Amino acid sequence: MDKIKVLVVSDRDWNSCYTVPDYLRIISYKDEVIKKKDIYEIVILEKNIEEDDFDILKEHSYSYCLFAVKDLQLNDTTKMLFAQRMGKILYHNEIQSFLDNDAKKYFSKPYGEKLKPSDIGISRDFKGKISWDGNYCVNLEGDYGSKLNQIAFWRNNIPITKGQAIEFWLEYKKDESVDISLSIKEYAVGSLADEIEVKEFSEDDLKNPVIIEGKEDGEIFCSVNASGTGKLGIIALHDRVSHYDVGSFMVGGKRFVTSEGEEIFAYFDPGDLKPPLAVYFSGYKTLEGFEGYQMMRKMGCPFLLIADQRFEGGGFYMGSPEYEKLMVDIVDSYLAKLDFYPNELILSGISMGTTGAMFYGCDLKPHALIIGKPLVSLGDIAFNERLKRPKGFATSLDLLNHYGGGMDEGAIDRLNEKFWEKLRHTDFSRTKFIVSYMIEDDYDSTAYEKLLSELNSSGVQVYGKGLHGRHNDNTLGITTWFKGQYDKVLKNDFNRK
Repeated sequence: MDKIKVLVVSDRDWNSCYTVPDYLRIISYKDEVIKKKDIYEIVILEKNIEEDDFDILKEHSYSYCLFAVKDLQLNDTTKMLFAQRMGKILYHNEIQSFLDNDAKKYFSKPYGEKLKPSDIGISRDFKGKISWDGNYCVNLEGDYGSKLNQIAFWRNNIPITKGQAIEFWLEYKKDESVDISLSIKEYAVGSLADEIEVKEFSEDDLKNPVIIEGKEDGEIFCSVNASGTGKLGIIALHDRVSHYDVGSFMVGGKRFVTSEGEEIFAYFDPGDLKPPLAVYFSGYKTLEGFEGYQMMRKMGCPFLLIADQRFEGGGFYMGSPEYEKLMVDIVDSYLAKLDFYPNELILSGISMGTTGAMFYGCDLKPHALIIGKPLVSLGDIAFNERLKRPKGFATSLDLLNHYGGGMDEGAIDRLNEKFWEKLRHTDFSRTKFIVSYMIEDDYDSTAYEKLLSELNSSGVQVYGKGLHGRHNDNTLGITTWFKGQYDKVLKNDFNRK
């Protein structure tokens, strides 16, 4: 495992002042050449910085990972860095404890995955009904017994290393007459007989993610226990390397969840605290986490990353009324935090991310929507799975069944209209649509043309660029134009370099 790099701005040699754990590397600022691509997981200020240091330290640090020692009286330059990097206070008498216990939370390489229903095995003792709802859920119905017994398990074990923490989140639905628990067992490497630890988590525990810490290098086996009689739907089990209490997926990342267990993840970086706030909705990705961090960071302005970990690769940012209200509230809360107005907001995304940007653009009415490879008629995307794109994107069928309420033409129309009905009734007279699209798109071939025909707002500005090819044929061309348009909007509309 790579060591966590701690950059210290101090007149003291921390390597001689403190006991440094093996997983850390302490680097004294200006005693070592800072490489251009290096970003330090932790930066600690024990003395003030000067103007010449500001750009260097900002470029080579992460937000939420900058600390100032308590008794330091910050000068103006240090205050500015502290604000733009969401700095925290570190007390002198807590430094050794921080190095020993907390610094390990600040690793920079996230990892998360979803164990799908197709990975689930069902107990041979279960005699009830079993059905698979596409790749979304496995449904059980029957008698599970009077006591909690194993009813389902995941076939593939999960590796864990000593000292590592893994966060588990179980998505499920059930009748009130059914009780469940999650069993997590850690085994020694190469053995299924040598149990290191066994933990059982009740339904109350499962209202929040549960964390397992590796006692030794080993493997994790997960199973669901059930009792009672009725229906039980096991949707997914997520395992994510944990930052503990300092963030989800990234240090500073926030997890929001509805009463039905639908998750939204958001990461806010204040940039230089000047308009605009640029929001980027992640595209389809099976590796869980945020997308676009490096791209958005380079723009210099405040930015917000949004991630959707439902379904396989993402749920296109649509959901229950509670979920959709929560999404709007999240973006609004960061606008308020910055004291920005809607005309100082940009919503953006590529592929699946375009759905989120445009869908919530109807509520937030931003200055600009910058989108690449738009996907909006989600019912048509599912229909194209049959002949136009066979076995190319099975998630579209799960979305059709879940949000359209079936697999027929009526369901296709209902899912399409979920977006278009909202767009038709939105005043976009102060919003720019900046769109790059694939002319022969095999996912949603009519997206751009229909967008032009359905926009009813007078004064709306639309800039479009079409590239030949199917949906995934020229991602480089799309992203290059996408970044170029972002640069133009920042320069021309917000006077940014």
